[in-house]
Amino acid sequence: MALETLSPDWDFDRFDDGSQKIHAEVQLKNYGKFLEEYTSQLRRIEDALDDSVGDVWDFKLDPIALKLLPYEQSSLLELINTENKVLNKVITVYAALCCEIKKLKYEAETKFYNGLLFYGEGATDSSMVEGDSQIQMGRFISFLQELSCFVSRCYEVVMNVIHQLAVLYTSNKNAPKIIVTTGVHFQTMYEHLGELLTVLLTLDEIVDNHATLKDHWTMYKRLLKSVHHNPSKFGIQEDKLKPFEKLLLKLEGQLLDGMIFQACIEQQFDTLNGGVAVSKNSTFAEEFAHSIRTIFANVEAKLGEPSEIDQRDKYVGICGLFVLHFQIFRTVDKKFYKSLLDIGKKVPAITLTANIIWFADNFLIQKMPAAAKLLDRRSHHAIKTQRESFLQQKAQLLTKEMQSYYVFVSSWMTKMESILSKEQRMDKFAEDLSNRCNVFIQGFLYAYSLSTIIKTTMNLYMSMQKPMTKTSVKALCRLVELLKAIEHTFYRRSMVVADSVTHITQHLQHQALNSISIAKKRVISDKKYSEQRLDVLSALVLAENTLNGPSTKQRRLIVSLALSVGTQLKTFKDEELLPLQVVMKKLDLISELKERVRTQCDCCFLYWHRAVFPIYLDDVYDNAVDASRLQYMFSALRDCVPAMMHSRHLESYEILLECYDKEIMEVLNEHLLDKLCKEIEKDLRLSVHTHLKLDDRNPYRVGMKDLAHFFSLNPIRFFNRFIDIKVYVTHYLDKTFYNLTTVALHDWATYSEMRNLATQRYGLIMTEAHLPSQTLEQIFIERTSNNKHLNTINIRHIANSIRTHGTGIMNTTVNFTYQFLRKKFYIFSQFMYDEHIKSRLIKDIRFFREVKDQNDHKYPFERAEKFNRGIRKLGITPDGQSYLDQFRQLISQIGNAMGYVRMIRSGGLHCCSSAIRFVPDLEDIVNFEELVKEEGLSEETQKAARQLDSVLTDLTRNSAEGTEYFKMLVDVFAPEFRSPKNMHLRNFYIIVPPLTLNFVEHSISCKEKLNKKNKGGAAFTDDGFAMGVAYILKLLNQYQEFDSLHWFQSVREKYVKEIRAVAKQQNVQSTNQDEKLLQTMNLTHKRLEVCLQEFELLYFSLSSARIFFRADKTAAEENQEKKEREEESVKTSNGDLSTAAPADPVVK
Repeated sequence: MALETLSPDWDFDRFDDGSQKIHAEVQLKNYGKFLEEYTSQLRRIEDALDDSVGDVWDFKLDPIALKLLPYEQSSLLELINTENKVLNKVITVYAALCCEIKKLKYEAETKFYNGLLFYGEGATDSSMVEGDSQIQMGRFISFLQELSCFVSRCYEVVMNVIHQLAVLYTSNKNAPKIIVTTGVHFQTMYEHLGELLTVLLTLDEIVDNHATLKDHWTMYKRLLKSVHHNPSKFGIQEDKLKPFEKLLLKLEGQLLDGMIFQACIEQQFDTLNGGVAVSKNSTFAEEFAHSIRTIFANVEAKLGEPSEIDQRDKYVGICGLFVLHFQIFRTVDKKFYKSLLDIGKKVPAITLTANIIWFADNFLIQKMPAAAKLLDRRSHHAIKTQRESFLQQKAQLLTKEMQSYYVFVSSWMTKMESILSKEQRMDKFAEDLSNRCNVFIQGFLYAYSLSTIIKTTMNLYMSMQKPMTKTSVKALCRLVELLKAIEHTFYRRSMVVADSVTHITQHLQHQALNSISIAKKRVISDKKYSEQRLDVLSALVLAENTLNGPSTKQRRLIVSLALSVGTQLKTFKDEELLPLQVVMKKLDLISELKERVRTQCDCCFLYWHRAVFPIYLDDVYDNAVDASRLQYMFSALRDCVPAMMHSRHLESYEILLECYDKEIMEVLNEHLLDKLCKEIEKDLRLSVHTHLKLDDRNPYRVGMKDLAHFFSLNPIRFFNRFIDIKVYVTHYLDKTFYNLTTVALHDWATYSEMRNLATQRYGLIMTEAHLPSQTLEQIFIERTSNNKHLNTINIRHIANSIRTHGTGIMNTTVNFTYQFLRKKFYIFSQFMYDEHIKSRLIKDIRFFREVKDQNDHKYPFERAEKFNRGIRKLGITPDGQSYLDQFRQLISQIGNAMGYVRMIRSGGLHCCSSAIRFVPDLEDIVNFEELVKEEGLSEETQKAARQLDSVLTDLTRNSAEGTEYFKMLVDVFAPEFRSPKNMHLRNFYIIVPPLTLNFVEHSISCKEKLNKKNKGGAAFTDDGFAMGVAYILKLLNQYQEFDSLHWFQSVREKYVKEIRAVAKQQNVQSTNQDEKLLQTMNLTHKRLEVCLQEFELLYFSLSSARIFFRADKTAAEENQEKKEREEESVKTSNGDLSTAAPADPVVK
């Protein structure tokens, strides 16, 4: 039987037994539990990564930020959906045009303004090579082409807006009425049109103020003429040149002649063949003028007031609209024209973007010369005079203004912290939201006022080419810090602000919906239905529906357009309309709070005024108490980085960023860090040398500057680095103290004292230099003497001998050492070949291989001790020495010979360095022979100059390199030692442990004899043994084999174990109070410690000696390296040698 298909709403009809609810509650509880655990886990991670706890965000460290701007998912067609189809179409068209204008404005502000502004930056005149400017312009052509397309698109949009408005407000009686327009004023449309016109006139102003762009363009055109005369030379086809030249002419005419705005307003707005009539449309002309006046009335009231939000930008748009109105309809309202110009007295200049400043009077006179004649010259002159007096007043009032804003912003920050830290009470939720809303808006208004003061003042000074006083610069920099402090405050409390903003928008939407629903009820209650009334009702319904949702830009725009229709026929009373407009303005501000705050606090303009940065740093240095404000200034300097990324004239925008980074860092180093380092060093020196008669340092008389404030600063984030002042100064002092200690080792105590003082006074954690307190010297000491003193020989003796007898003695000494080593190695080989020795060593090697896994790969101490004792059974010399004692002496003699060779080399280098110290610069030695020839001196003089050159060359080479005698003595014996016929020598590494035991016993015995009356055989050092062992291990290539024994580790473990056992017994015996036994144990303990110390010293000596023979490389690795070096030298000297036949091997 076929099953019936279930209806889609079967579950709504189903019986509910409550089980689903229980199940859902369990799931919710589990989910809640999971969330709690996850939150605590995240909090633990946060605490581990950062020392700050809670909801406070750090502007310098956070890798992420929170964006609150809601994104509209629905299209305009979905949002504008009422039953009134005609109204739908009108609102949709206008909304779409407004959205298009916003997109164009955003593209201009981010991409095109910055691309043009930063053109030519990043390359100084001195660093630019001939032709660089043409290359930059060549890269920039594609950008200009994109700008040309953008401008054309703007023209089309302006045309469309005018047409759409002209069709709606038509004076043609025969034309069909779309909607009744009496009392309907789409003010939003005109505001948006004004924004687009502002974009075009801003582009004009940027190009007009850009001398570099124009110069490079002229050079590029000149280059193109050269290419035209000889295209083959530049590898360009002639047929491609003509279209390119045409394109350049088009770009120049459209973009670079200052006609972007003019060309837009001079378009043919009247379409032919019965299309849209614009210039003769009196209704539209009247509506256009009415809208401009209405917007102006709103703007004029707020301009220059503390509650100003964006009125300046709107004023620029109004001027653009006024010129457009004049261009289309050719009528001028003289009174309104005068009102527009009078604004110049209140607002002397407006910053369009970055460092581009705009004067309304110049613009209106230039664009409307006919209207300008209506006013007398005195009026125009008065505006210019007003501008200069404004600047003078500003200079005088800046410091006072800064101080008052300092108080305002500080109290606002306190209020912000307190209101956001308070718990929200549910009974006063609405009141709390209103308070928060007002505090947020107040913060934004302060930011807007500060931004306006800074930009207008700085750009006016720049534009009028007047110098700023240091006081003004300092005050403006303080205002920049306050601006960034506002941004940082909003950022610090990002989480709470984000939470509040959503609640505030909902609260404001609720208020707006209440007002609209009252008006809607009023319309419905009136039963006289007409088309106009239906339009009003539909518009109110549309506004209501749109407000029910997230407060996105599109929704707010639709509400604004809908209310333009919905407020006619007095649907709202005057006392209702004004609060609704206030609520909508607040909603606009709060919905875009983060974005608007960021825009107002953006200090990108500082790039063009970075000349103030050195003065600012000097001020910070002089007033170290406020050092923490550096964070704000660097945050402001960082703001231009995103804008720089749109530069297109260099190979990559990163070159521009690098130049900027380098410039700022150089200024910082020069005006702050280096001064700070020098001052700290000077203070430490003077403090340490107080015993000398120095200048008066009494802080009551000469004042005192506490520079320690700089070291309590957190690292400053700039580009991809952190500037840590404390670390920088510490590194400088470490480096200085180290270098000066190496120059004068006897001053080590002074610098050590200065280090300690730096830690105490400034909290700087200094690095110990670890330099010896005196010069390191290599000395040979006579073993025994009948006299009361021992003879010594050191490096300086050798150097003096070489200076007296010449360098020949060095080769003689090395040859003698070679002969000496040959004899000693013959005895060495005989000893190792001895059957008794060889059999014992082979037995030991086999034993170690068997037990190493159980013994943790360590050679047993007992085995070495057994070998040492066992060898005495083979016989003893008359003076009581075993064969192993004699073998140890042999190795010491070999080691001493190698040490002597090293001292000869050091003496040679010492002699060379003494001889060459009179040459001023070893890197740049002049050729005396060439100089003598140029002067045309005698043959004898030339010969003398040649000799001098030869001597200088030899000295330079010798002082830099010296001869590697160790390497020579390794290379000469190693092949023989490693050959198969000398296999018996390969057992050497296993005899080293008993040898070291023997050496330690001998060393302790010699040192003990120093305290006896008969000092025969007494000695306090014998470094030759370690050097000899290291040398022989290298010859046999047995470093790895010896290391595999882990011998010194084994010794350390054995002695540490015995010392602990004795210490334990001592503790036991101390309770029994057996004094004799306790004394014995103390002696045992001391003997064990002495033995361990001797072994440690031998280990250090052997490790040091191994460095001379490059213990890090095996024979195979060295051969490979040697082979590569030889191949390299063959390649460099003669590339064809690789084909030659191989030479016969040399037989030794």
